[in-house]
Amino acid sequence: MEGFLSQLTHGNAWLFIIVLGIGGSFQNGFHVTALSSPSPYIQRFINSSWSGRYEEPAASQTVTLIWSAVVSIYAVGGLFGSVSVRSVAEAFGRKRATIYNNVISIVASVIMFTSKEANSFEMVLVARFLYGFTAGLGGNLHVIYLGESSPKRIRGLVILTSATFVSMGKLAGQVVGLREILGREDLWNILLCVPTCFSVLQLVILPFFPEAPRYSLIEKGDTEACKKALQSLWGGGDYKLEIQEMVMEQTAIRGVHSKSLLELLRDRSVRWQLLTMMVIYGCIQFCGLSAISVYSYDIFLNAGIPQDKVRYVTLGVGAAEVLTSITCGLLIESVGRRPLLWGGFGAMSAIMVLITATLNLKDQSYWIPYSTVGLIFLFIIFYSGGPAGVLPSLTHELFIQSCRPAAFVFVGIQRWLGFAILGLAFPFLLVELESFCFLLFSCMCLLAGTYVFFILPETKGRTLLEINEEFQNIHLCGKPPCDEKALETSL
Repeated sequence: MEGFLSQLTHGNAWLFIIVLGIGGSFQNGFHVTALSSPSPYIQRFINSSWSGRYEEPAASQTVTLIWSAVVSIYAVGGLFGSVSVRSVAEAFGRKRATIYNNVISIVASVIMFTSKEANSFEMVLVARFLYGFTAGLGGNLHVIYLGESSPKRIRGLVILTSATFVSMGKLAGQVVGLREILGREDLWNILLCVPTCFSVLQLVILPFFPEAPRYSLIEKGDTEACKKALQSLWGGGDYKLEIQEMVMEQTAIRGVHSKSLLELLRDRSVRWQLLTMMVIYGCIQFCGLSAISVYSYDIFLNAGIPQDKVRYVTLGVGAAEVLTSITCGLLIESVGRRPLLWGGFGAMSAIMVLITATLNLKDQSYWIPYSTVGLIFLFIIFYSGGPAGVLPSLTHELFIQSCRPAAFVFVGIQRWLGFAILGLAFPFLLVELESFCFLLFSCMCLLAGTYVFFILPETKGRTLLEINEEFQNIHLCGKPPCDEKALETSL
């Protein structure tokens, strides 16, 4: 940690991390929470827009359908943005792709800001789609850019800042959405344009920073640009070890082009990495965070918290998420990725069982609802300090340079499709199972924790080639890995 702080003060890394964060994953976090506060105002605007156009009020089902589209089209945009990350990052490089992404964000905000004056709910839909696109593209570019710019020994800590900025974005969306600030009917369009201020800031400052060092050397073959970039970000030095590692990776993939998603899925050498991402991201989607978000309002009310104060307690949950993410940053390079992952998933699984019990016993004693509130805070702490904090680093570290852009496409499709499917299925799941849906989420967390504990190798302090070799050596039931070349010869 001391080495990290010293490098921050000797170079421009601290400013680089902040600039990337406010224009990257921060925006996704903000849009996730900021929409909840003005939701009744936007629904009234939809009705007003429909009435002005067709001279009759919209049916309640029509308003609900359009509002659902406003919510879900963000995930559709995120899916398209994630799918495009490989082609955009390869065509323009990490730096220019990030800059261009800000332009799309600014266009989206102009459309959102003018939608109210134009009395057009269609413009709100277009703006939400573009916001989702920039979140899907920008969030992935943020992690790739950070990972390809950081030295090996602090790589996990640096990449983890992307998760911290997601948490900060969520908290900022909750704060700005308060009635005392922008959470009023006459300001909802301005509220949803707030992140653009940070996009403009990144658009102005980022051109003064270098291209990602790893991209400059491995993709462009420019060793001198790589060295200058490392010195600019992390202070003076020759960085021989970092450059040597990149040269080794460049040699290992020489003559291998950047893989497409289809080529990546067909590549048997990364099957364990892909399976790992499928299991962990799938379990993250069904870990119960959505259920916590739905139940938290009623739980806080049942605990005796006044209705007008519930929003402020929710802010406390957001603040706990930010602080835990920062704490995870202090631990990830000393504790490692695996313990934080399996420990976090294991604790989340146990907490889900306890929440199920307290929800069903809430009428038995006055203190039980308060214990449920405490369990919600604990769940958020273990979620932020474990899976949510570690996953960005892990996604970057599991794939070498030729596979990484396609891997982010794969992860992005899984994340945004899961987000959309869960959004559609969760209300029905809630009706059928009620509080017992937490047991389903508990099983998913247990599955992820078990997989990490028994299968996933530690990636802390290892080069990307060493990590790739560790996955090649994974085998089950004591059997050695199959020698595919020998098998082909025998056939």
